Amino acid sequence: MRYFPVFLDLATGPVVLVGSGAAALAKLRLLHAANARVRWYRNDAAGPSPERANEVISGAAPDAIELTDAVAVVVADGSPADEVVAARARALRIPVNVVDRPELSTFIVPAIVDRGDVVVAIGTGGLAPVLARRLRARIEALLPARIGELAALMGRYRARLARALPTYAPRRRFWERVVDGPIGAALLAGRPLAAEAALARAIGDPARHANPRSPVVLIGAGLGDPDLLTLRALNALQDADVIFHEDVNAPVLDCARRDAERVVLTRAAEPQVLAAVRAGRRVVVLAHGDADPDRFLFLRASGAPVVRVPGVAALTIALPVQEAA
Repeated sequence: MRYFPVFLDLATGPVVLVGSGAAALAKLRLLHAANARVRWYRNDAAGPSPERANEVISGAAPDAIELTDAVAVVVADGSPADEVVAARARALRIPVNVVDRPELSTFIVPAIVDRGDVVVAIGTGGLAPVLARRLRARIEALLPARIGELAALMGRYRARLARALPTYAPRRRFWERVVDGPIGAALLAGRPLAAEAALARAIGDPARHANPRSPVVLIGAGLGDPDLLTLRALNALQDADVIFHEDVNAPVLDCARRDAERVVLTRAAEPQVLAAVRAGRRVVVLAHGDADPDRFLFLRASGAPVVRVPGVAALTIALPVQEAA
């Protein structure tokens, strides 16, 4: 990963847009959708654009464009002015994107799926924008239309839940139950008032904040290819508080939640596994191959059920057959 994805708050200053034509208008539409304050430097006297900029300036020389107060600069001129403006922005440490010129840019504009408070950005490092658009279309079809409303509802109740549950882990589990359970389903089904009422009741009911002992999830990493992990394995890795792992491939571990604790599983680490389970943490044991439970008999001492998620066996993978000459 060369480009680190960052969401920029466009309310902190104007975005300078440089250029005219279809590329500039496309960027103006995108910035307008993000409620950005746009100062548009255009090199022609064309008519009004479909979306108005906050300020339009025509005919300014590239070295006379005001950049010092900009939160970002987008250049779509398609002329030698691109290099001049980009160099000035970089000298001022202002993020700059030059359309179709990644070598002049310090950030790229991804393909965007916009669901209000839920935004998905798809990037290909500026190398394959058509591929990014195809991926966006697939994600658009997968995301519920009201997913942004669910995020907004959760945001309105964050402070109230923080007062009811002052520590992070119980709050995270509460929100997981909201997203995965009937509250989230009610909102996505178009019943926002019922969803909000249920959420308020859940926060006010201490019994719902109980922390039952979770099962230990024993995952087989199969051949060590993350593409071969089952959906159940991926969900368990995302939910885990701590992952005790054998020497599996790094890409498999990368499928876990970033803030999950990772511990190499050795004989000496077995008491840590039991202690984590007894403390109510969500524990995943990530093993080679299919994770034979007979290799992990010590887990019985935890008192929690053990759920086995096998890896994909090598014999089930279709391999190309090479015909004899």
